[in-house]
Amino acid sequence: MRLVIAQMKHETNTFSPVPTPLARFARGSGAPLEGDAVREAFKGTGTAIGAFIEAADKAGAEAVYPVAGNAAPSGPVQAAAYEHMAGRIVDAVAKGCDAVLLDLHGAMVTEKHDDGEGELLRRIREVAPDVPIAVALDMHTNLSPEMARLATSIAGYQTYPHVDMHETGARAARPVLALLEGKARPVLAAGARPMLPHVMRQSSLDSPNREIQARARDMERSGEALSATFFVGFPHADIPIAGSSAVVVTDGDAARARTLSEELLDMAWAAREKFVYRPEPLRESIARAMSLRAGPVVLLDHYDNCASGGTMDTMTVLEALIEAGIEDACAFAICDPAAVEQMKRAGEGARVTLSLGGKSDLPSLGLKGRPLSVTGNVRKLVNGLYRNEGPMARGELADMGAAGVLDTGRIAIAVISRHVEPHDIAAFKVLGLDPEKRRYVMLKSRVHWRAGLGPLAREVVECAGTGVCTSDYSQLNFRRVRRPIYPLDAECPPTALVF
Repeated sequence: MRLVIAQMKHETNTFSPVPTPLARFARGSGAPLEGDAVREAFKGTGTAIGAFIEAADKAGAEAVYPVAGNAAPSGPVQAAAYEHMAGRIVDAVAKGCDAVLLDLHGAMVTEKHDDGEGELLRRIREVAPDVPIAVALDMHTNLSPEMARLATSIAGYQTYPHVDMHETGARAARPVLALLEGKARPVLAAGARPMLPHVMRQSSLDSPNREIQARARDMERSGEALSATFFVGFPHADIPIAGSSAVVVTDGDAARARTLSEELLDMAWAAREKFVYRPEPLRESIARAMSLRAGPVVLLDHYDNCASGGTMDTMTVLEALIEAGIEDACAFAICDPAAVEQMKRAGEGARVTLSLGGKSDLPSLGLKGRPLSVTGNVRKLVNGLYRNEGPMARGELADMGAAGVLDTGRIAIAVISRHVEPHDIAAFKVLGLDPEKRRYVMLKSRVHWRAGLGPLAREVVECAGTGVCTSDYSQLNFRRVRRPIYPLDAECPPTALVF
């Protein structure tokens, strides 16, 4: 048995000014991994591709690894980067294989394609019309009819924060491997509803997504489905396929797959008002945070979250904290390579004044970058490489680039040169920061922080700052998303889209 195992992951925020070249898909190098280096990097990790490697080993299969690239969310993927990775995968399949196992995201937009994953599957089908294809996807997938039509098996994360990446890889691969062994006949049904749930209301730890994901898991546990997934969708993509969807794979029962997928979609539509997030004015949030006595208090700068394509350099929330006199705090992080270089030139222990953040304009919001002058001591300088401790992406190498800590005396500010979201305690450890000992912890995050840092928070205050991950849809100029769609259109019929 010969398997092609590959990873090509990107969540594209079409409002983001952050470019997405090939190097963004790498960790600690200039290009994505290829060949045996993929196996060495991901075997034993809590990732979908790690699960594929384990499944191949268990089956005694020969596996080839054409590419493994995973970029932090940003603007549309550059055409050259897409062609590099897609070309590697298609060429490997064209040489012959029994199945393809793909660790994708599901919300990739490129300079030329609204549906990067669907385009990849189309190209694979051109060279291998009948090869079984298993696809592991993120919960924020914007599912297309092409993905559903061309894949043999699809499974998506059932948790947000995404702590089930490995399990999702196993769920995606299992029906295809059973097909090769003559033990199953996977059939797939999928559909969508006209919904753009706010990301801040998508957590599977909270209602209504908690109950929907629980039902999907029940479908699998009961044997009703080989896999069942409800995708909340990624709303910061101004493309026609953006929105919520569901896919169910059964063993030979297409009608049952259709019924179960519609059940998940009906649950979501019935709860659509609960997926709407209403921000609180920043001034009120800061005042409320200062009134809280128990710490650590997590302050979420959720409009500028790099895991949704944010620049990670808007200074609105940090400036408000400084002006309010917040102390005994740490902040993760401001992405500003120029500031890091200035800190490196000064050296550890030096006192410096930085023109911090605000290097990126936000044309989709009509805003110019606005740096903030901040003075402090350079407390720590590191190369920025670390391995996630989990539970999210356990064991995977992360790369914040050259980084340091600027300590103002009141706030210890992590300054990094490559986007990473603070979902893992290892990101703090490498910088010598202990958030559990701080009264306030500012995080440029939305939901993923709860994976590794959730247990330390005594209180959480959501701070509406500035950025392309805004939770206020009125700030975004949607031009291409299908209409009507809820909540952009309050009077929106529950039009069922069947894939």
